[in-house]
Amino acid sequence: MFSLVSIFVLAVAAAAAIELPLGSIYHAPAVAIAKPLLKTVEVEAPAHYDFSYSVHDDHTGDIKSQTESRKGDQVQGQYTLIDADGYQRIVDYTSDAHNGFNAVVRREPLGHKVIKAAPIAKLVAPIPIAYAQPKLLAAPAKLPLSLYH
Repeated sequence: MFSLVSIFVLAVAAAAAIELPLGSIYHAPAVAIAKPLLKTVEVEAPAHYDFSYSVHDDHTGDIKSQTESRKGDQVQGQYTLIDADGYQRIVDYTSDAHNGFNAVVRREPLGHKVIKAAPIAKLVAPIPIAYAQPKLLAAPAKLPLSLYH
């Protein structure tokens, strides 16, 4: 019996001596920041472009055009369109660093007429509907009882 108790005491002492970690400890690695060795300088050339487009669709009535050109910071352009009242609107515009955006708008009549919708004819009053009066019967029609059995 003594040997069993002594083995039990030794087992308890051995189990108490072992330290189990409760969780893993993580240390982030040190961050190394690299400094740039060279500085790059982007050279921005002045912008130069010319473009234009136009649309002429007789089916839908979509008629418009635009032209624009840029030389450095100066932009010049023009666009045209047909307004709903049949006038052609022409807008000439310029833009630069000193004056900002400036537009000159002109309206010119076109050679063709704008087709307007025909006026609505006068309203006609609805025709009154006469309903026929139902016929009155003196007594309901009698059916033979044999049909229900």
